[in-house]
Amino acid sequence: MERCVAISLGIALVFLAAVTDALYSSSSDVVQLNPNNFNDKVIKSDAVWLVEFYAPWCGHCKNLAPEWDKAASALKGIVKIGAVDADNHKSLGGQYGVRGFPTIKIFGANKQKPTDYQGGRTADAIVTEAIRVAKDVASSRLGGKKSGGSGGSGSRGSGGGEKPSDKDVITLTDSNFDEEVLGSTDPWLVEFYAPWCGHCKNLAPEWAKAATELKGKFKLGALDATVETVKASAYGVRGYPTIKYFPAGKKEFDSPEDYNGGRSASDIVNWANAKVADAMPPPEVLEITDEKVLKDACEAHQLCVISFLPHILDSGAVGRNQYLQHLKDNTERHKQWGWVWAEAGAQPELENSLGIGGFGYPAMAVLNGRKMTYTKLKGPFSKEGIHEYLRAASMGRGLSTEVVPGKKLGEIKKTDPWDGKDGVMPEEEDIDLSDFDMDEEEGKDEL
Repeated sequence: MERCVAISLGIALVFLAAVTDALYSSSSDVVQLNPNNFNDKVIKSDAVWLVEFYAPWCGHCKNLAPEWDKAASALKGIVKIGAVDADNHKSLGGQYGVRGFPTIKIFGANKQKPTDYQGGRTADAIVTEAIRVAKDVASSRLGGKKSGGSGGSGSRGSGGGEKPSDKDVITLTDSNFDEEVLGSTDPWLVEFYAPWCGHCKNLAPEWAKAATELKGKFKLGALDATVETVKASAYGVRGYPTIKYFPAGKKEFDSPEDYNGGRSASDIVNWANAKVADAMPPPEVLEITDEKVLKDACEAHQLCVISFLPHILDSGAVGRNQYLQHLKDNTERHKQWGWVWAEAGAQPELENSLGIGGFGYPAMAVLNGRKMTYTKLKGPFSKEGIHEYLRAASMGRGLSTEVVPGKKLGEIKKTDPWDGKDGVMPEEEDIDLSDFDMDEEEGKDEL
């Protein structure tokens, strides 16, 4: 019996932790949103939505949570209130330009162009603004204007217009689809459209712009679903435009995902870039053995992580590999950064440029190579400590920023790469005592 109680308590604690981490309980009137349900619940909805993009660790988000809860209850049946864990669902946050927490977006008449909420953080202020937006939408409809709320593959149609003629949009048919899309290892976005569809005509120039911007990284195609009915039927197209995402690599029939982004060129590009970033392998953590290694890391990337690990005689191979593993464990979340390291004392001028020399090892700095500014790690050099530090650095919060002296890094010395082995103590030089006349020395002592 005691064991059952312990297990139940453990489950309860796990559940409580999950609820706490999400900020909003399952009984809350705040709708939990994620990439899988966002399009259906928000974009395709005729309702006005206020959506909070938050991070569970964010203090301001925690302060807002009870007010957001109150507002959701007060607006129930009038305006929808949602929340996205944008720390967990970065692609969804990135799609809407979220760079800080909390960020609140208003999805009103035109769901493809949400606006930023600029009001107060109290339930009263939130409700007031929500009612204002709802009133504006109602007035717009009363005046004969249609709401732009529906989207995606809804039967009311939205999407791909006349056959895009831009050279960067690939025209797809039933006969070339398998070869062009399924036979390709490139990532694809495919628009299924109808020539008579008004939303499709509106999308066409944006689709063409996005195709040009994404050239070389992502392929964009368009298929007239009223003519090429075999593929349209195979992929369940029932409204226009319907946009499907086919990931990079080998493709299977059931592999496409529904595109759930906005309909502007910038929305499409941002969504695609997020997918490319997610598919990228994590970067290597390279040892600084010459100037080129540092240059490639810090000039080719806006931000680079520079670490200084203890001398091999201080840490040994096991200790050094543990430090390197802490770095590798964090590269997945920051794939577009440069990652380099050096042994303590091997690059003294670089250490001095980043204010690290003589302050103990291991040490770390994040350098903005374009602005020549940096921040230093002041917490533990552990997987979790580095994660928290880099997350703050990526958002530019809670860190003091310093300028590299003269906006120029010090000279980089050419060194041999670490061989992966323990260090060897330098041999002490043997002293030949026969060179000394001990009797003579003893006589001097007597004097």
